[in-house]
Amino acid sequence: MSSPSPLSLSLDARQTAELAPTESTGPQAPPTKILIYQTLISFLKAACSARVSGRSRNQIVRLQRVLDGYLISMSSESVVDAVAKSLECRKTLLEFASEHGLTGDPDLRHSLRADEGSLVTHITSIFDSKAAEHDVLNLEGDSAQCFLDVIQDALDRGFLMAQQHAQKAHRLIRKLSEACDKLPSSLFITGVSGRGEHPTFGGGFGSVYRASYDNKPVALKVMRHFVQGSELREIRVKLCREALIWKELHHPYILTFIGIDQDSFPSTLGMVSPWMEHGTVLNYLKVHGRSTVDKLLYEIAQGLQYLHSRNVVHGDLRGANILISEAWTACLADFGLSALADTTSLRSTKRSGSLYWMAPELIDPNRFRGEFLRTPASDVYAFGCVCIELYTGRPPFSEVSDIAALFKILNGERAQQPTGTPAMSDTLWQCVTEFWASDPPTRPSSKVVVQKMLWPTLEPDTEEDGSLHEEDSPKSPKNSEFGPRAYATPTSKDDPNDVASTKGEDIDIVGEPGQSDQCESQAYAAMPLLS
Repeated sequence: MSSPSPLSLSLDARQTAELAPTESTGPQAPPTKILIYQTLISFLKAACSARVSGRSRNQIVRLQRVLDGYLISMSSESVVDAVAKSLECRKTLLEFASEHGLTGDPDLRHSLRADEGSLVTHITSIFDSKAAEHDVLNLEGDSAQCFLDVIQDALDRGFLMAQQHAQKAHRLIRKLSEACDKLPSSLFITGVSGRGEHPTFGGGFGSVYRASYDNKPVALKVMRHFVQGSELREIRVKLCREALIWKELHHPYILTFIGIDQDSFPSTLGMVSPWMEHGTVLNYLKVHGRSTVDKLLYEIAQGLQYLHSRNVVHGDLRGANILISEAWTACLADFGLSALADTTSLRSTKRSGSLYWMAPELIDPNRFRGEFLRTPASDVYAFGCVCIELYTGRPPFSEVSDIAALFKILNGERAQQPTGTPAMSDTLWQCVTEFWASDPPTRPSSKVVVQKMLWPTLEPDTEEDGSLHEEDSPKSPKNSEFGPRAYATPTSKDDPNDVASTKGEDIDIVGEPGQSDQCESQAYAAMPLLS
C-alpha cells in the first residue's frame, strides 16, 4: 500500500462537519507547566483531523490520542527541564510528521519556527536567573547531557545571535561541562583510524599521534591515561575547556578543530586536528631559513587579534605552539591554557605556562593586581617574546636558568635586539619594546599590533577580526619573494588609547555586535527539519 499523501488543512465545510463529532479535543497542557512545542502539536492534531483517503475515522482518533499523550508527557514543571527535553521532543514530533506525510507542509515549518522562538525565549530566561542557573549546574547524567546538547545546538544553528546571549550560552556550557564532566554530543566524531603505535610528540598534557580521518592525515592529541583520582579529573576538565574554546575558532591562522575521538583510547579522550606536515614554526625556520620570519610574525599577529576579537586569551603563546600549514602559513595551536571570558572580563587563573614568555604581572601578581590573570596584554607581551624567538631560535634569556630569567624580567630587564642574519630592523625592535611594557595597560592591543606589522608593499585590507580578504592573503614562500621588512608606524587614524586591556572592555565578544533578539527569531527559515 502506498504511503498517504500529505494532509491538507484546507477542508471544505462538509468534511469538517463529518469529522467534528469524532474529533478528540483531548487534554490540554496544565497552565502551570511548560510545553515548548505546543504550536507544533496543535498543528499535528489539526492535520490529523483532516479526511485522507485510506485513513479511517478510528485511525484518526488513535492519532489524536497519541498526540494527546505527547501533550502531557512533553510538559515540564520547570524551564530547565523543558529546555533539557526539547531536542528529544522535537525529534519525536518530526518523526511523527514524517510518518504521516506532513514534512512538506509549510504550516509545519511555521509552527516549528514559532515553537523554536519560544525555546530561545526560555533559554535566554535561564541566562538571567541565578536560581535557574543553579538548577542547570545541578543537572546530572542524561539530563545534563541533553541540556548541553540543546544549548550547543541552538548556538550551531544560529538561534542565539545576539552577542550577549551567545556569550552567556558559551559560559553556561563551560560551567555545566566542568560540573558534570560531559561535553556536547556534537563535538564527538567517529572513524579515526590508522593510529601509529607510538606517539610522534609528547608533553606534560599528553601525547600526539598521527592518524587518519576522512582519508586525510590528522593529529590525535591524547591526554595522559595513566593518571588517576583528582589529577585525572583536572586533566579532563582542562581538555573539556580547551575543546569548547577551540571548537568556536575559525580563522586561516588558527589550527582547525575537527572533533573529539573517544574510540582510539577507550580510557581517555583525544582531540583531532589536521596533521601539519611542516611541524612547528621553529622547526620550519631551522630547515628552510629565516627569510620569511616577518611574514610569519604578521600571520601570528592576525591570529592573535582574531582570538582576542572572539574574547579568547591564548595564554601560552610561544614557538612550540605555532604550526606551519600546508599553505606555508602560521597556525596558532594548543589552547590548553586559553580562557573564554565571563560576562565582562578575559581571564585565566591557571598558574602554569612557560616562564620565558611570561609577562611580569603573571610572575609576580602582587606587584600589579594581586591576582594571577591571563589577559590580552599578557598575550601581547608573549608575542614580543615570539618575535625574538623566531629571529634567534630561542626565547629571551634562554641562556640563563628559569630563576635567573625570572629576576631579570621582574627587574625590568629585556633581551637585546637580535643582530644576526637576518637582523631585526630598528622599527620592529621599537615595536617589540612596546609589547614588553612593564605596565600592562600601556601595551598596544593586538589590533594595533597587526597595524604595526603591516606589509606596506602588499597593503592588505584586514577585517575587524584580523582576517585578510582572500585576494590579500600572503602567498606561499615557494611562489613569492618578500622584500626587506618595513613596519608601519601608527598613523593619526590609530587610536592612541587602543591598548591591550586587562579587563577586556575593548575586546569584541563572541557573536556579531549590534544584532538584536529579533535576529534570533528570524534564524529558523532555512533550517532543515530532520537534523
